[in-house]
Amino acid sequence: MRILGIDPGTAIVGYSIVDYVNSKMQLIDYGCIYTDKNLPMEDRLLIIFNELEEIIKKYSPEHMAIEELFYFKNNKTVISVGEARGVIVLAGKKNNLKISEYTPLQVKIGITGYGKAEKKQVQLMVKTILKLKEIPKPDDAADAIAIAITHINSLTNLQYIPSNSSTLSTKNLTKTKMSAKEFRELIMNK
Repeated sequence: MRILGIDPGTAIVGYSIVDYVNSKMQLIDYGCIYTDKNLPMEDRLLIIFNELEEIIKKYSPEHMAIEELFYFKNNKTVISVGEARGVIVLAGKKNNLKISEYTPLQVKIGITGYGKAEKKQVQLMVKTILKLKEIPKPDDAADAIAIAITHINSLTNLQYIPSNSSTLSTKNLTKTKMSAKEFRELIMNK
């Protein structure tokens, strides 16, 4: 199964291609689609649509997992991101992808098991789950990878559990917030 993960935006659209074969996840590619803020919105949307179609044609994913919109302080931002999401979903539908949507909370829980996880904690888990040497950059692409992993987990009912989970320390679980270092120590049992 091949998943196209999408972190929508107007200036930057993060994307990822993740395979799930024989109960193993493999990162195939990731990156961003960029548009110039000085271009008219219709031109930016066309760039997003065309580049996304090229990615779909190149990698032939079966599924598209996209982040749902959440509350923005700026109404203009939410409208433009909504327009970008629209052309992204259109590109997926036009290419017969199975489309699923996930809230930021669902992604945090799907990756870390903790709904209040910090962005750095999510990124660290992406690195750990996929056994990468470093955290993927830029953040928009890392978010798209997390969305694809969340989709795989939701389809297969998986949740990442470290191999040393029987000795997992719970000393910091009473905190409502923990640093990325504390989270790493908790997960890696160091």
